[in-house]
Parts: sequence; structure tokens; C-alpha cells
Amino acid sequence: MAERLLIRALKGGEHTRIITLHGKKLTKMPSALGKLPGLRTLDLQNNQIPKVCPELSTLTQLTFLSLGNNLLEEVPEEMKYLTSLKKLHLFGNRICRFASGVCDGLQNLILLNLNNNEFTWLPEEIGRLKSLVYLSINYNHLTSIPTEFCFLEKLSELRLNYNQLVCIPEEIRFLTKLQKLSVVRNNIEDLPEFQDMKLREFYCEGNPLFLKQPITASQQDDVWSLQEITARFIMNELEEKNPFLMYAIEAYPEVKTKISQGRKCAICGKSFLITWLECVQFVRPSKKWKISTNLQLIPLRILLCSNRCFGDRTLKLYGIAEV
Repeated sequence: MAERLLIRALKGGEHTRIITLHGKKLTKMPSALGKLPGLRTLDLQNNQIPKVCPELSTLTQLTFLSLGNNLLEEVPEEMKYLTSLKKLHLFGNRICRFASGVCDGLQNLILLNLNNNEFTWLPEEIGRLKSLVYLSINYNHLTSIPTEFCFLEKLSELRLNYNQLVCIPEEIRFLTKLQKLSVVRNNIEDLPEFQDMKLREFYCEGNPLFLKQPITASQQDDVWSLQEITARFIMNELEEKNPFLMYAIEAYPEVKTKISQGRKCAICGKSFLITWLECVQFVRPSKKWKISTNLQLIPLRILLCSNRCFGDRTLKLYGIAEV
């Protein structure tokens, strides 16, 4: 049956647009695909294909590719030549890595489905998929998300359910178009500040977000290092656009790099380099969010710069400490 379908497609030559070989027990990708340069849609899911054929790289007009439920072990290098590809389904394989440079050619990719694979980490280059709108990596073994992940400017929906994530990076706030975030069944203990994002749906059931109990502790007055005092002065003067420092900082790139790691205090709004205290604030989810009905409060990570700010707080914050 698969052979007859392929022969029929080959008769169409460059005019063939769609090939569906869904569940045909294929053990290899047909090399004859290289004779179909006009192909737009290729569905090879539910087969037993362990790797792609070199001819895949010639399908530069392909916009939809499904290799779901096969035996692939990597996102192969040949895919970097699929410059027109918009939707890529690789769910249900054994994939644990990206071939080097593969993301560079996928600049038009809108949807990427990597569910049910063997990823334990993601490469930084995934941040180069600048057109990506939908990304799903459910049921893998991820323990962290690379910072570069958070610069996918067009990302609207992100699914990371059933992994082993312990945190969500603070840079998640840069995903300004993100509307749906799902991190169900991970190991996340606190959440970053993203209450000002445009999220409409947020799902985080099955994480140990509420397991820590508050304790009472005393804290001595602030004692900062000379480096911290200097860094705070420079960062806050730059915030005020001090012309002398704005000019001088350009001559000291190592200092500029150092202070770029600074944070802002949630109470006073001033910049600091070393976090004085990490806190958690429990807030009610936005009415715009679609979340589980039994989730009345969610914890947000809050950073403070000093003992004074912790004492002056009007928000109900709980300091996080190891005991």
C-alpha cells in the first residue's frame, strides 16, 4: 500500500503537494521523496523510522512535517534546510538532543511538538526559533529551562507538563505575548513574578508550591560588602541617568556586565546586586486566567534589598530560608 501511494505521488512529480503515509509500518524514510521538490505536507507518523533520509533536506517548500510516534533519537541536521517549515510534530519518539545548528534554518517554524520524548535538557539555540508561537514538551525529563528559552518573542502557548522542573526562570517575564502556560506535575516550589504578563490560562497543579511552612526568625542589621555598596550606588545613579556615569561605564565592560545582573527591590524599587532576602507572596490569580477551580492562591517570588525594606513592607510577604 505504501509503495503504491508513493508511486502515485511520484507520477505527480513537482506538482505533488501532500503525502500521507500514516501507520504504514515503514522502517525507513523513502529516499524517493527527494524527487518531490514541491511537497508541502508530509505525514509519516505512527511508523518505525529511526532516522530521516538525506533527501529530506531538499524539501525546501515543506510547511508541515509529522514524524510523531517513530524511533528518532535526535532532531536531525537535515531539518535545518526546511526553511519554509511552519509545523513540526516529533512527539512519541526517543529524542534527547538537537543536532547542531538545526534551529538556524527553522526561522518560519510556528508550532513545535516534542511531547513524550527523552529530553533532560534543551540547547540554548532553541531561543533562535524566532517565529515560534506554540511549544509543547510534555512528558520529558527536563530539570531546567535555558534562559534563551525566554526570548521567543512570539510565543503564545507553552506546555511543560510532567517534567522534573524545579523552577521557572525569572526571565519568563520577557515572554510578553505568552497567554497560556502549563507546568503541571513538576517539582516547582515557587514562581517568579509574572502577574503583569498577559496570561489568560495558567496551570500548575501537582507541584510542591504550598508545602513549606512559615517560621519566625530574627535578622541583624544590613552589612554589605564594599562591592555591593559600590554596585548599588552605580546602578541607582544609572537609573537616574547620571551623565558622567553613563559615559564612564562604557570604558569598563566588566563592570557593565556585572551590574547587568542586578535586580530591583519589590518594596523600594531600588537596584541591588546580591539579594538580601528571597520572599514569597501569595496572591489571587487574575480573573483573566483560566486555572484549576481549587487553586485559590498562587505563590510569587519576591526579592528584597535590605532588612529595612522587609521591615517596611506593607505586602504580606514570607521570607524563604533553609532550616
